[in-house]
Amino acid sequence: MNYDVIVVGGGHAGCEASLSSSRMHHSTLLITSNIKNIADMPCNPSIGGPAKGILVREIDALGGEMGVNTDKSLIQLKMLNTKKGPAVQALRAQADKITYPKNMLDTLNNQDNLTIMEAFVDDLIVSNNKVMGVILENGEKIYSKAVILTTGTYLKADILVGDKRNPGGPHGEKEAKNLSDNLRKYGLTIQRLKTGTPQRLDKGSIDYSKLQREDGDNELRTFSFDFKIEEQEPCYLTYTNEETHNIIKENLKKSSMYGGYVRGIGPRYCPSIEDKVVRFADKERHQLFLEPESRFYDDIYLQGFSTSMPYEIQEKMVHSLVGLEHAKILKYAYAIEYDAIDPLEMKKNLENKILENLFTAGQINGTSGYEEAAAQGLMAGINAVLKIEGKEPFILGRDEAYIGVLIDDLTTRGTKEPYRMLTSRAEYRLLLRHDNADLRLRQYGYELGLISEEKYHKFQDKCAKIDELMEYLKNNKIVTSENNLLEKLGTSKINDGITLYDLLKRPEITINTLIDSGKIPNNYSKEVIEQVEISIKYSGYILKEEKEIKRMKDLENIKIPEDINYDEVINIASEAKDKLKKVMPISLGQASRISGVNPSDIAMLSVYLKKEKKKHE
Repeated sequence: MNYDVIVVGGGHAGCEASLSSSRMHHSTLLITSNIKNIADMPCNPSIGGPAKGILVREIDALGGEMGVNTDKSLIQLKMLNTKKGPAVQALRAQADKITYPKNMLDTLNNQDNLTIMEAFVDDLIVSNNKVMGVILENGEKIYSKAVILTTGTYLKADILVGDKRNPGGPHGEKEAKNLSDNLRKYGLTIQRLKTGTPQRLDKGSIDYSKLQREDGDNELRTFSFDFKIEEQEPCYLTYTNEETHNIIKENLKKSSMYGGYVRGIGPRYCPSIEDKVVRFADKERHQLFLEPESRFYDDIYLQGFSTSMPYEIQEKMVHSLVGLEHAKILKYAYAIEYDAIDPLEMKKNLENKILENLFTAGQINGTSGYEEAAAQGLMAGINAVLKIEGKEPFILGRDEAYIGVLIDDLTTRGTKEPYRMLTSRAEYRLLLRHDNADLRLRQYGYELGLISEEKYHKFQDKCAKIDELMEYLKNNKIVTSENNLLEKLGTSKINDGITLYDLLKRPEITINTLIDSGKIPNNYSKEVIEQVEISIKYSGYILKEEKEIKRMKDLENIKIPEDINYDEVINIASEAKDKLKKVMPISLGQASRISGVNPSDIAMLSVYLKKEKKKHE
């Protein structure tokens, strides 16, 4: 068998990778250990959240599937941080664990150029450090022009509960035993990481009268720019208490982590409940959400209560919580360890630096979360195709997308723990908003062939309406004879002839108030109004960020040759030299973001590059 692209692993990264490569008209084989686990959500039944929700919007804007599939499979949807500015607002959805994988599998099965195979991959076919395909567990060889590994948490996976360690994937299924050892054989650095998941409870055993109800938003938004949703289900809120904390403290040594049984490094920003109790000893309580996993069965996910305690201790912990005194545990919490590669060994197009034609995406790259995985999968699929076609890689800047921030962080700074996308990681977050993901990225998706003509024309119409409304606001004024209008708008007297554009800079004035007053035609969509209003209200801050981006782009435009010899660069620190050799940055801008490389090192490197350029000229 021979394919253009082979994708190994059918999780969120694998689905996006195989869809993007096949939609770009290249024969693609998706190999997964169990077709029933395609697009599985082994942990939280949610998609989105702070920063992560914007990743999903960006995936959708580029032509990926996660946003559409989430909207199709929705249980509940909320816009977070609505009391804060638009830079930190993001959607978070509860997705149905039955319909989400089913809908994704239907999409994969109906996709041209895509074949799905159930098998285990043990090794790669490698010749002269070039990957030419994969070797299955039974010894069968399948050839391809590019291979994308999206193995999730399955590489030499171990399930940990108390002092027990058992080989197996998230559902106790067979782990991938040999692949990571073979990757090490080819020179890749392998690291050990850990994550975990909380209990699943029987819905009928919970006393909801003692819990705080949490409904979704009344306004039904969507992740996808091309989809609409309907009804939602409630979630509920409870808290840990003194009794819970005492049970945890008294049994700390029985947990896998504090008992010394864990070898992998866990996620800093998604700690277990015992880790929270130890690290935040001053906190009297921690909030826990009870989230339905599906409309089709009664399992309730106890969000925030991840642990690796023995089962009998988990029983005590759960029953100490208000409303859960008699809760029945259907599935106990556990920790899982797995192998991952060092992301510093990746190029920015997600191709491996050691093995040509090998791309990686998702948790194998050291990330946590479905959204981070899907974003990398999409980019890996695109770049594998571009590599095959002999075209330039598709690399998003930190000023263009959270996807750009994610990949730049991994390939420039690396990670020794499961990486989670956070709003604070993006220095230009006012430009990288939930509302403008299509304006930033849809053109790219169209040019790559991932956006249909119908969707693209819809996008063009939206852009035209935004421009039309912006011009109207700039060209229409309010004169002093309209002071009665100003009173109606609830604002003070103004200078004669102020434009509607400048008037809208006042916090108390909105486009909708001007529409209600008759000053603006009522023929613009909510999305157009939102986009124009944010652009005007935050214009000063946006201009400031754009100036900073221009300054940084000057550094990004100074390219570093692939064959540079850092030993020839004088007066840079030894640590900086070591880090530069390992990362091999492609530009001075990327070099400036490497931990351990100081401004003085960048200055010396800049001088060296200028001298080398003059020599060649």
